[in-house]
Amino acid sequence: MKTKILSFVAILAIAFATNAQRDLNKQPKPGPAPKVKLGKPIKFSLANGLKVIMVENHKLPRVSASLTIDNKPYFEGNKAGVSGLMGGLLGNGTTNISKDEFNEKVDYLGANVGFSSNGAFAASLKKYFPEILGLMADGVKNSVFSKDEFDKQVERTLENLKNNEKNVPSIARRVQDYLTYGKNHPFGEYTTPKSIKNITLEDIKNNYNTYYRPNNAYLVIVGDFNPKKTKKLIKKLFSDWKKGTIPAYTIPKTSNPATTEINFIDMPNAVQSEIAVINNVDLTLGDKDYYAGLLANNILGGGGTARLFMNLREDKGYTYGSYSGLRQDKYAGTFRATASVRNMVTDSAVVELQKEIKKIRFEKVTAEELKNAKAKYVGDFVMDVQKPNTVALYALNIARYNLPEDFYENYLSYINNVTLEDVQNAAKKYFKGDNARIFITGKGSDVLGNLEKTTKYPIKYFDKNGNTTSKPKMGKKIPVGVTKETVLNKYFDAIGGKDKVKGLNTTLLEYEADLGNGKVTTTEKRNATHFGTKTTMNGSPVANVVVSKDALKMNGQTLPVPGMSEEMSVVLGALPEIGLLNNSEVELTGIENVDGKEAYVLSKKGKIVSYTFYFDTKTGLKIKELQNVAFGGRNQKQEATFSDYKDFNGVKFATKKIGSFGPQKATFTLKNAKVNEGVSDADFK
Repeated sequence: MKTKILSFVAILAIAFATNAQRDLNKQPKPGPAPKVKLGKPIKFSLANGLKVIMVENHKLPRVSASLTIDNKPYFEGNKAGVSGLMGGLLGNGTTNISKDEFNEKVDYLGANVGFSSNGAFAASLKKYFPEILGLMADGVKNSVFSKDEFDKQVERTLENLKNNEKNVPSIARRVQDYLTYGKNHPFGEYTTPKSIKNITLEDIKNNYNTYYRPNNAYLVIVGDFNPKKTKKLIKKLFSDWKKGTIPAYTIPKTSNPATTEINFIDMPNAVQSEIAVINNVDLTLGDKDYYAGLLANNILGGGGTARLFMNLREDKGYTYGSYSGLRQDKYAGTFRATASVRNMVTDSAVVELQKEIKKIRFEKVTAEELKNAKAKYVGDFVMDVQKPNTVALYALNIARYNLPEDFYENYLSYINNVTLEDVQNAAKKYFKGDNARIFITGKGSDVLGNLEKTTKYPIKYFDKNGNTTSKPKMGKKIPVGVTKETVLNKYFDAIGGKDKVKGLNTTLLEYEADLGNGKVTTTEKRNATHFGTKTTMNGSPVANVVVSKDALKMNGQTLPVPGMSEEMSVVLGALPEIGLLNNSEVELTGIENVDGKEAYVLSKKGKIVSYTFYFDTKTGLKIKELQNVAFGGRNQKQEATFSDYKDFNGVKFATKKIGSFGPQKATFTLKNAKVNEGVSDADFK
């Protein structure tokens, strides 16, 4: 043993001496790209055109099946949304089994089965897979489209559309796609209440019978299965799925503007601006400069160490994150650089986004940046190829894009062969900073003044449906003599008088809402220094929040968010409006329209919590309130409207409050209100 140890030490010494003779200042040459050997999938086709790809992996006793219907995109026109409705109805009962029986069987077996307009998915333990694949196949081939389920799906869709009408990110994405691709392009059209109401049950059935066919479909099986038995099972289940003729459709060509322009969408309820610099590209998986484009995008905006993130977040502090994406597509690709920023820095963020895009186009990236980008792709790729799902996806891509069989085995060599010149050429080609649309969806009254002063680009205005419109009004001028104090005093007069408000020591308000699946009750208690809100659902506690200037507690635990309780203290007092009156940072910022009523706007901007209150210019009553919490990289907005004020012991409170409860909109009705009773210090412990 001693001899072996000495020999090992000697080898180390020789190795050290050899390394010492090398030039330590010279960067070592990178080694060859790792050799990747992908497992060979089993492939076969059925007579109806269905192409099957099977990838074995026996590490876990699970199997999954993924069906992809690879149809060319098509334009739905005045029935936009028909394919989505059809996909939502698939699997809700078949000619062989009811919806409830289908769902009960899937749940009993601890499996997953799902359907969409372009495919289906199923996964289960190995021993249940034949039965689960049979259920999926039954849903694919024999779904029953009932009038009852159709009506429910239409109602849900209309409700979702209604809820999204004030959702700034949703509106931003809708208009971005509409203008980027064109209104007559499959990727540009969007679903509207009108188009949904145009759709009949017969349209659903026609869409299914026309487009949901095996001709252009791929079935991918991954997991612990017996190939021979599974092939036999697939033939048994899917051979009778009848093929059809898919209608021919020519996709319109996309185009970029002759020169860069700003497309502004005014959203008066926006608490921040959604910015996106977008241009169309012609890029498909496997193109010669595809790999250089990937690396260029990674360096520009591919993550938390990329240029956009480091500039707009780490250096400037404009946003919680800024990223870019280069999307390849057989029909219409895009480049997109994005950021969600505070209203007051919107113009500056546009300047910085464009600066970084220009820089990567006209200046070579550094060798270090390219090396790090390559290392990330190599690392991610090597990790991914160990997963059977990845092998299956690669096999599917090879089939869909007609790629060489060894495409992914050579992928890392393609990445490693990219040069600094290749990256710059790809950036020039695909990041069209001088032929792009800069979309800004935000509050015009807060944003446009600075934007017009700063930007050199022409500004075009669009409504939330993508239609050309005029420049939004910058808000009505505040009359001489109207101040924050006069607005709040008018409110106090409207609810009972300033003297009555001065005599308030505590208030208690109990609201109740029926969400269909249960009753929610919120009880708010206030004194001069604290307010607390208890929420229950069907009598069971959901949350208990207590706020003071010094601490924010939830369910008895102090939340470690520095500065948050202090920013929320702006609404401390027996009435939240008392806190507004006493806080010097609350400002009268303008006059805006709220559901057809003119309202004075009082605002308090904070780093974490921001408030906006709206008071009817005629009645003085508060009619709306917004709260935005920016924390952990996200913005969470709560909105509430107030109406139907009634007297309780000399003070008027809104008996109807429409606001959010999680993802749902809910109408809360005031069930109980007390002034100067029902509240003690113990309520805030």
